[in-house]
Amino acid sequence: MEMAYYPGCSLHASSQLYDIQCKMVFKNLGIELKEIEDWNCCGATAAAKTDDFLAIALPARNLGIAAATGLSEIVIPCSSCYSRTLVSQKRLSCDPALKDSINAELGQKIKGTIKVSNILEVLRTKVASGEIAEKAEKKLEGLKAACYYGCLLTRFPCDVDLTDDVENPQGMEIVCKSLGAETVDWSYKTDCCGASASVNDAEESQLLMSRIFKDAVARGANCFISTCPLCQFNLDAYQDEVGRKYGIQERLPVYFITELIGLSMGFDPIEMQVDRHLTDAMPLLKELKLI
Repeated sequence: MEMAYYPGCSLHASSQLYDIQCKMVFKNLGIELKEIEDWNCCGATAAAKTDDFLAIALPARNLGIAAATGLSEIVIPCSSCYSRTLVSQKRLSCDPALKDSINAELGQKIKGTIKVSNILEVLRTKVASGEIAEKAEKKLEGLKAACYYGCLLTRFPCDVDLTDDVENPQGMEIVCKSLGAETVDWSYKTDCCGASASVNDAEESQLLMSRIFKDAVARGANCFISTCPLCQFNLDAYQDEVGRKYGIQERLPVYFITELIGLSMGFDPIEMQVDRHLTDAMPLLKELKLI
């Protein structure tokens, strides 16, 4: 099975390990990810703040390229890229004049027929079919995960079809539990971590992150799980600084969902680059004898 794949800028830069892990895990599940050619930045959160037309047109070009592959579905691991692309597709479907205007400038025209999926939507089908359990070689016993969705995976500025609950999504919990990991019930799974505001408004971003860290620790989590490279980077890179500032003693590794699946499949953690996280992600796995 082949699926179109849009990695976005993060998976080709700060989160290259996530790109590698996605390809490894999906291949083992029988899905070959076909990265669309000559893709461009989706505009992420920046374009939507400054230019509404650009925020629609940038992901629209990628949709045109994806449609030209002839594949029926495109998977987008980054929550921000997924959100921008899904919103663009929805806006274009509701505004034929805008669609015609953008199509007039595109070499590969938008058709609006390709299904746009986030990584959890695909992985949940593999849990339901039993394929993830079939590929798993070991249970991830001892992991107590705070599944962190952030604010972009289930919240949208327009009405789109969702496959998970807006306020209390369960997709990550379903995948984690299928691997033998525990998940904690906590209050900040869809709160914003500050995303790119960590660059231009560090104080506010760190306040948001401190609330997330404190609640996860209070609920007994020993790790975070994320599907968003922006959220993962924020919680990973600033955890020590936020912990010192807000008196939080504990430090929790921040794994991508693909790392847990890969570990259960028996993949080499070094090959998956688990050792590249800024908050050391290896000691907990060694302590729990998962590697």
